[in-house]
Amino acid sequence: MKKEPSILRYKHLGVLTQYANVVFLKNDSHVCISEGFTALTRIRVSTKNTSIVASLNVVTSNILLPDEIGLSDTAAEKLSISEGDTLSVSHLETINSLDHLRSKIYNHTLDYNAYQEIINDVVKGDYSNIHLSAFITACAGDRMDINEIADLTKAMIVSGVQLKWNKEIVMDKHCIGGLPGNRTTPLIVAIITAFGLTMPKTSSRAITSSAGTADTMEVLTDVSLSPEQIKKVVEKEGGCFVWGDAARLSPADDILIKIEKALDIDSEGQLIASVLSKKAAAGSTHVIIDMPIGETAKVRNRKKAEQLKTHIEVVGKEVGLNTKVIITDGSQPVGNGIGPVLEAIDVLSILRREPNAPFDLRERALLLAGALLELSGKVAAGDGVKTANDLLESGKAYTKFKAICMAQGRFTEPIIAPFFHEVHSENNGTLIRIDNRKIAKLAKLSGAPEFKAAGILLHVHLGNTIRKGQLLYTIYTQAEGELKYALDYLKMHTDIMTII
Repeated sequence: MKKEPSILRYKHLGVLTQYANVVFLKNDSHVCISEGFTALTRIRVSTKNTSIVASLNVVTSNILLPDEIGLSDTAAEKLSISEGDTLSVSHLETINSLDHLRSKIYNHTLDYNAYQEIINDVVKGDYSNIHLSAFITACAGDRMDINEIADLTKAMIVSGVQLKWNKEIVMDKHCIGGLPGNRTTPLIVAIITAFGLTMPKTSSRAITSSAGTADTMEVLTDVSLSPEQIKKVVEKEGGCFVWGDAARLSPADDILIKIEKALDIDSEGQLIASVLSKKAAAGSTHVIIDMPIGETAKVRNRKKAEQLKTHIEVVGKEVGLNTKVIITDGSQPVGNGIGPVLEAIDVLSILRREPNAPFDLRERALLLAGALLELSGKVAAGDGVKTANDLLESGKAYTKFKAICMAQGRFTEPIIAPFFHEVHSENNGTLIRIDNRKIAKLAKLSGAPEFKAAGILLHVHLGNTIRKGQLLYTIYTQAEGELKYALDYLKMHTDIMTII
């Protein structure tokens, strides 16, 4: 019996495309010919039960037969298909929300309904990377007023799962970013939950950095928990440390942020919507935002920080969050470790009250935890840091930390990578500058976060008096190949640390 022209057999090609849906067809496929499909066309690919939108790549080799279709691994996973299954393909229907996008490109103000339509189509996968790039660019700079930012935030909140806790107070914390090693979140969750408050913390993996909180915590415990699993852990221990993507909270944010990183655009409006939508969707009521400022941090100056602080707190109130922004020092990495395992070691050393624990990471975590305790109204103003310190020094925070890890599936001690290279000072002087971005890139080239034990261990900090030959930092890798990449980068960038 002759096949319908739109029906094709799936062939597994093993192509990784990160998060993009990509479909592969033979150039002489009857579908390409009859439907007029050309390379980069956006088409709908369907099974009997579900469908996705994907970008078409046309194959001229014999890797596919004319009646076969290949998919990126991401696309195949979303469709839950196996080799030999049949799929149908069709033209993509009209995307009505693109009218709103075009309006925003011409700097018109959009309302909640317009943003909701855009975000719904983004989550469905109907927007190509070109459309996403256009949306991000159209919203960049000062092209969104405060009401638009609030409307975008609300639209992103309802785009995915929303957790409910039936609690009057649910705590949360976020860092704007840009500081390697700034792994305060696990410490804060341990302190807040040891106090008796609820803190169901969802965190991200690294996108362009050397580690996200989820990457670091995955060294110690399981972080890919479903919403149902998260609820069980939180009901038992009062808090969690989980990967936000697995929880399916504000999925539009995860899509948009990957394009923002590729474009190297930090849209203030979308940054605020990104942060606050995740917090609201997680069921939080009280949120502390850590905003580091520094020459090589994400926020570069005090004026920008103050403006961003005001907008975050206003939009937070609009979406029902009690939000406080704390501006912190972003001039250098925090802690000693940069990379999942090395950061996990820092966290444990502080929780275990070890004498060599990084003082700066400890003090930053206590500052933020103290502010969060005071924001809850359960601790008097001015007593937050002392209360947080007491919970840390008593060992209660460490006990709670291990209990949460066990509730999530395991508690595993971190293991340092087998290969390393020490970097020593070539002159005497004072360490006056550390480039956050370059040292983070060096850690990434060493293999972090894909290789959990890879990264950088700092032995010095700003203001230290340095002797010629003194050990500055150690590069750790899990494979000699990555060490070569890191050393090649190091040879070309001798200004990662400035000593004069």
